[in-house]
Amino acid sequence: MDILKDMFDKQAQLNRRIGVDTTQMPEEEQPKWILNYCRAMSQEIAELTDSVPWKWWAKYQTYNKQNARVEIVDLFHFLISLAQVAGLTAEDVHRLYMEKNKVNFQRQDSGYAIKQQGDDKHIGA
Repeated sequence: MDILKDMFDKQAQLNRRIGVDTTQMPEEEQPKWILNYCRAMSQEIAELTDSVPWKWWAKYQTYNKQNARVEIVDLFHFLISLAQVAGLTAEDVHRLYMEKNKVNFQRQDSGYAIKQQGDDKHIGA
């Protein structure tokens, strides 16, 4: 079983259940939903941040690993939905990830001393 595809399938089912069908979304609605999912992810990142003791002046804070894990999974829910709104399948995400990962390794191999404008513009083309 392809676990990424399974996650995409489950997220599409959940989205349809709550009234958002990313596969039938008109293009004029897509920017609104991309923004909705970006905002939701921002909130989840804030919740993840609150799972770690980031206030260096506060002695009462502790690392809540269980909650951090839940917040990371919540981020995946919204990230997959965002990908689906943009018309990406699990296979697309994997392929694009692999292409961008190759660029990132090439950047590290070259010392990444200079920003090569456009070195990732071929990705997804």
